[in-house]
Amino acid sequence: MNMQKLMKQAQQMQAGLAKKQEELASREVEVSVGGDKVKVRATCAGDVLEIKIDPAVVDPEDTEFLEGLVLKGVQEAITKGKTQAEEEMKKLTGGLGGLPGMGM
Repeated sequence: MNMQKLMKQAQQMQAGLAKKQEELASREVEVSVGGDKVKVRATCAGDVLEIKIDPAVVDPEDTEFLEGLVLKGVQEAITKGKTQAEEEMKKLTGGLGGLPGMGM
C-alpha cells in the first residue's frame, strides 16, 4: 500500500474529525423532565446553556424534589448530547473509534 496515500487519507480524516467536533461543540440538545416541568438545553460537548423551571414546581417546603428534577434534566441533556456526538463521530470513522493521535 502506498504510505503517502495512507498518510494523506489519515490527515484528511483527522481534519474531518476536527471539523465535526467543532460543529458538535455548538450543536444543542434539549430535554424535559417531570412532565415538562424542568427543561434543560445543552451542547453536545456537555455545556449546560439554560435551565427553565415551571413555577408550579417551586415549593419552598420541598426543595429536594426540585433539586432532583434539575439534576435529572442536566444528566439527561449531557447524555443526549454525548450520544449524538458519538453517533456522528462513528459515521466519520466507520466505527474505528479510539485512533491514537486522532483526539477521539
